Order: sequence, then C-alpha cells, then structure tokens
Amino acid sequence: MKAIEFKNNTAQRIYDDYIKRCRKILSILPAKDAEESLLEINSHIYEYLQHHPEMDESESLLNILERLGALEETLKEVVAAKKIDQAVRTFNIKHLVQALWLNISNGFVYVALSILTLLLTFFPVLILLKLVYPSDTGYFISGKGHDFGFIRGEKGTEMLGHWFIPLMLVFCAALYFLIILLLKLLRKKR
Repeated sequence: MKAIEFKNNTAQRIYDDYIKRCRKILSILPAKDAEESLLEINSHIYEYLQHHPEMDESESLLNILERLGALEETLKEVVAAKKIDQAVRTFNIKHLVQALWLNISNGFVYVALSILTLLLTFFPVLILLKLVYPSDTGYFISGKGHDFGFIRGEKGTEMLGHWFIPLMLVFCAALYFLIILLLKLLRKKR
C-alpha cells in the first residue's frame, strides 16, 4: 500500500497513527487479507481528500476518519468476516477457533458453533481414555440403559470394542466438517 503524503505535519501524524493502529488490528489476518483491508481504508481516505481539496488537510482527514467510525469497531467486523473466510478456506482448527471467538457476539448461531467446537475436544479425550482405560471407556448397554464415555464401576457390556477409536475419529471429523460447512453457509448468507 502506498501511504498518502500530507503537506501538513499534524495531518501526517494523525494518518500515520491511524494506519499503524489499523495494521495492529489487522495483524491477526494473513498478510494478503490485511493488505487488502488497508488498501480499502486508504482508498476511502484518499478519495475523500480528493473530493474536498478546499478544506484544511487535518480537518478533512479528521472528517473522513470520523465517517469511517471507531477503528476498533469497524475493523472488528472486517477481521471477523475475513477470519471466517480463512477458517473455511484452510480447515485449520486455530483459524476456526479465532473466527468463532471474533464472531461470538454476532448471534446464537456462532455461540452454538462455538459449543460444537468445544465438543470436538470430547472425542480425542475419549480416544486417550480408551487407550489408557480400555475396559472403562466405550458405549455400554446394561439393564439400566445406555452409557457412553468413561464409566467407572458397574457399567454393563461394551458394544463397540475395537471399533470405538475409529468411530470416535469419524465422529470428530464429521463434526469438524459440519462446523466448517455451517460457517461456509453462514458466510454465503451475509
């Protein structure tokens, strides 16, 4: 991005500080997405300045920055949306968690997806428990009903046996892809 150069030192300092704050907020994004967002902000500032040449540079700059809104709020939405795109594109759990965290205040759907993502940790924990405590972990059927998970004491007959770990891996993968699919659908809806 080519920085705008001002004749007025005060305007230059305000602009430089604003762009520096933008870079800091956008640093969570991949370089390409951050640069794209900076270019968009810079172009809004540049166009406004070009349409108001009669105004003092500092006053004109402050006007456009005020119109752009509170930086942290404006860029929060941009970062949240781009993080969803990144999570959907990369299938990376880190990006998924960041995207959900940034969007959790955007409605019940994101809260539900966050809970489902937390549930993802349940399956690997069960796999580890099955390896350490094979007779106490699984899907049990007894006269009292069905039990699933880590059960100590009276539990009934374990029904999955050696299939428990592969099924947990399949459930984990299916849940992960379901979360990504729902995010993709939500993103298209916006």
